[in-house]
Amino acid sequence: MRSDRRTQLLRRGRNVECASLVYNIIEVAVSLTAGFATGSSALISWGVDSIVEGNSAAFMVWRLHGEAAGISEREVLKRKKTALGVLSAAFSIAVVFILYEAISKFISGETASLSWWGIGILLVSLVVNPLLAWGKYRYGKLTDSPTLKYDAIDTIICEYQTIVVLVGIAFVQWKGWWWADPVAALLIVPYVAWEAFHAGRDAYQVDLDASVSG
Repeated sequence: MRSDRRTQLLRRGRNVECASLVYNIIEVAVSLTAGFATGSSALISWGVDSIVEGNSAAFMVWRLHGEAAGISEREVLKRKKTALGVLSAAFSIAVVFILYEAISKFISGETASLSWWGIGILLVSLVVNPLLAWGKYRYGKLTDSPTLKYDAIDTIICEYQTIVVLVGIAFVQWKGWWWADPVAALLIVPYVAWEAFHAGRDAYQVDLDASVSG
């Protein structure tokens, strides 16, 4: 049986992931609406990545809830393998979409217009994401859960993406560099592609007959 202390920590980690899921849903709704309304590839790409981050949080909630509820170690590993596989597929789809959106903007030469809603959600994310990352890493460390700590790193990298998008929007609006918007979107691609590979590799390496390692 798992100790009451560990179960309590797992539930707290799950609560942090629930908060992350709710916030990512808000990010997706605002950024995609603003992105499509203004023609901003960077905002749209950031919103697509937020969908992936939301999926990650949802599967982490599912995975942590199961372990806290006392499911078998094999079932915990099965959930981990499934979550990683779904994330790998989601990241891969995101790469294709971001490339299509950015290249289309390069071809058309279309300039994105300003969206205060888009800038607003980006600025809020600059504050919220580090707090979520801290919570994930803290409970990942306390429960010796690599997946929680891994998700915390993902959230911190999302902070980098937020800064990149804000800089891209600034160059478009104040310098008139229309190409800065699709470039900002393309700068997100290497990270998303790496995460697709990393999650797929980790899913493949999960041994359902091994003991739970987080």
